[in-house]
Amino acid sequence: MSVDSIQQRSGAVTFKGKPMTLLGPELRVGSPAPQFDLTAGDLSPVNLDILLDEGKRAALLIAVPSLDTSVCSLESQKFNARLGELPGDVGAAVVSMDLPFAQARWCGAQGEIKLQMLSDYRDRSFGLNYGLLIAELGLLARAIVVVGKDRTIAYVQIVREVADEPDYDAALKAAAAAA
Repeated sequence: MSVDSIQQRSGAVTFKGKPMTLLGPELRVGSPAPQFDLTAGDLSPVNLDILLDEGKRAALLIAVPSLDTSVCSLESQKFNARLGELPGDVGAAVVSMDLPFAQARWCGAQGEIKLQMLSDYRDRSFGLNYGLLIAELGLLARAIVVVGKDRTIAYVQIVREVADEPDYDAALKAAAAAA
């Protein structure tokens, strides 16, 4: 697939004030959730069906540029600390372009991490299919996506300035409602 055939959304987000281009379609609440192929820490493949456990749970997807940055690390720590606010039938995962080895290193330095770590490094299918790949950086935009058990998009929050944190309360509320 050439970049020319991929939808480009110029200025959709900023990085330190500079406008950036997101590649892929804009997600809409109520639309079917696009498929993706991510990689878990043990290098096994994880797709939407696996994440939703064939419709038995909803998913809170926390897209971050890189766990090796302070805001991404802080965001992931905050979501991890608040996982107890979610019903048991909501799975939560951090998705980044970091290699699974880097994600494991970050987890090891944090203590107990309950969030699932998933990498989009292989084919960028999550970033492209969810419209979150920043063309200029090759990283994911900071975003929250909630997918309901019925495979529809229940909530989308794309953080306008990549260096800012998301609205945690709204994301957790939406994830709980999707259960």
